[in-house]
Amino acid sequence: MHVFMLFTGGGSLVILTSHASIEDPELLAKLAGKGIDKFLAYEAPLPLAQARYGMHFDIVARSLAETDDLRVLDFDGARAARLFRFEEMSGPIAHEGSTIASADPLVAA
Repeated sequence: MHVFMLFTGGGSLVILTSHASIEDPELLAKLAGKGIDKFLAYEAPLPLAQARYGMHFDIVARSLAETDDLRVLDFDGARAARLFRFEEMSGPIAHEGSTIASADPLVAA
């Protein structure tokens, strides 16, 4: 299992996954399917996440199965930022999906 803190355009979240890398194409496809196609990712050490989230981590980890290999551990980016220091994590890994807008929609033609 791996724990990643994602900084996205819609906010921050922490995920738990059985994928070995945040750059795994299957994981990227699942994230894109949830509207997450551009992000910065930091990997948190598994034992640290277990200690910081306690029983909540155990509950989420138990529901992680091979056919459902992605779980959100924390939707609250402010809480996640309080729980982890950047120096405790590895990264960042930057990912940009292939659907970048060609023009700024805020600029009038």
